[in-house]
Amino acid sequence: MTFVNCRAEDSYRTITPFLDGRTPTPSRDLSTVAAAGGRDAADHPALTAMDRLGCGYLLLSEGRRVTEANATARTLLLGASGATRSLDEVSRAFRRLMDRSRPRPTLGALSWVAVSGRDEAPLFVNQTSEPRPDGRCVVMLLDLDAHLQPNPYMLQRMFGLTVAETRLAMLLAQGEVPMEIARSRHLSRTTVRSQLAAIFAKTQTRRQAQLVSLLTRVAVLP
Repeated sequence: MTFVNCRAEDSYRTITPFLDGRTPTPSRDLSTVAAAGGRDAADHPALTAMDRLGCGYLLLSEGRRVTEANATARTLLLGASGATRSLDEVSRAFRRLMDRSRPRPTLGALSWVAVSGRDEAPLFVNQTSEPRPDGRCVVMLLDLDAHLQPNPYMLQRMFGLTVAETRLAMLLAQGEVPMEIARSRHLSRTTVRSQLAAIFAKTQTRRQAQLVSLLTRVAVLP
């Protein structure tokens, strides 16, 4: 495997040339979070990594007030406007999330929260139940409805995919099947089968399920 030195501007290139839609610029979102009271991702790269993994991060004080929150946590709790909201608002939103769980959970030093949908009850799991000496606790939020997308730039660098092959790989990662892709993209089935065979060869996979599994793992890379 070739080592790839990936710059931030390369990591977050827009996916628009490959898929319809728009990808937000995480660097901008994270700087907004810092201005609203969160940590600066430049000083704490672990927060950037957690955002890339699709994990929300909260640090709560002994009084269970949110003192730190990354961009993903803010979006999960407050929607698109979360990046500009205060930590007090993030705290209130997290309390509302806890109120949706019955019985109301008791947080440990490290807790995980699986969230699916706006109205469904979240699942709280205490990985470390013993409290920390300072009373603070860390909460990791996992959005079960999120689908990480691999970075097309990274796919091209890692596997040598062409633009057309990258586009097909991205669509497969979204759950589409080759015949649907051929029909929606006005491509011949022969063209799609040829591109898929090339992707299999370059990624050293043999089946579509194996390829999608690989793309899911690659999606955590910047």
